[in-house]
Amino acid sequence: MAKVKYYYDQESLSYRQIEVKSRRKVRNVLAFVLAAALFGVLGLLVLLSSPALSTPTEIAQARELENYKLHFEQLQRKMDQVEEVMGHLQERDNQIYRVVFETNPISEDVRKAGFGGANRYNNLEGFANSDIIISTTKRLDILSKQMVIQSKSFDEVQRLALDKEKLLAAIPSIQPIANDDLTRMASGFGWRTDPFTKARRRHKGMDFTATRGTPIYATSDGVIKRADARALGYGKHIRIDHGFGYVTLYAHLSGYNVKRGQRVKRGDIIGYVGNTGRSQAPHLHYEIHKDGKAVNPINFYSGDLNPDEFEAMLEAANRENQSLD
Repeated sequence: MAKVKYYYDQESLSYRQIEVKSRRKVRNVLAFVLAAALFGVLGLLVLLSSPALSTPTEIAQARELENYKLHFEQLQRKMDQVEEVMGHLQERDNQIYRVVFETNPISEDVRKAGFGGANRYNNLEGFANSDIIISTTKRLDILSKQMVIQSKSFDEVQRLALDKEKLLAAIPSIQPIANDDLTRMASGFGWRTDPFTKARRRHKGMDFTATRGTPIYATSDGVIKRADARALGYGKHIRIDHGFGYVTLYAHLSGYNVKRGQRVKRGDIIGYVGNTGRSQAPHLHYEIHKDGKAVNPINFYSGDLNPDEFEAMLEAANRENQSLD
């Protein structure tokens, strides 16, 4: 029930009831409703802008963002492990593999080249978690390039290993005549007395004295380049091309066990000791050529001489005596 209001009438000296007109009542009611609506809207806006109140969609999006952030953090930890493994591979590559095969290491600048200068990640800026996104993307790019470079490096090391194996097989490393069949090492590499003219002449190989028919062995893998008697002074002789610039020559033979174009292995019998050509007695004249130049064979017997045998061979080879051819 609405309250009845009175006012004091001074003329009648009595209290009289205040009568409110209907128009005024309506106006008051409308003013109250409008004020209530205004305060309601303001209150709603304040609540909506408050972080304490989120819509279901915003809550789901926030949860999804937290999940993405967690995934990025896990990815960062995994990349830490991958970078550590990659670092070990790079270190072994530079400090072991490339040292063994005598090639230059890959510098750090080459491994990480192409990631400085202009900002290549500016399209990732402006987001709430731009720092972690840019950092992760950059690390992935660097790791991807390092993996490509390391893969190519291992391909190169593999080729070097195969070439090294072929090189080791190509280098002459045994005596052409077995120690049991060898009478003596008659003459070495260098200036020697010519057995026919008695003048000093450069001897391009080593002379091994042995009986006629003694087997002669290929001192390394290769292909028979020549097996004939058409070279002046050498008589029946064999030349083997070992590759990598190495060629060996075996002269004054009595017979052949190979033919031109045949591939031979280290230790294969290729011919027999004789006394053909410009020779004073049955023996093998043995030469090694590297890149077309005769080199001292004394340095190529690592495969079958012990230290004492090599010392005796070296002493005999250094005597300035008369050669046999």
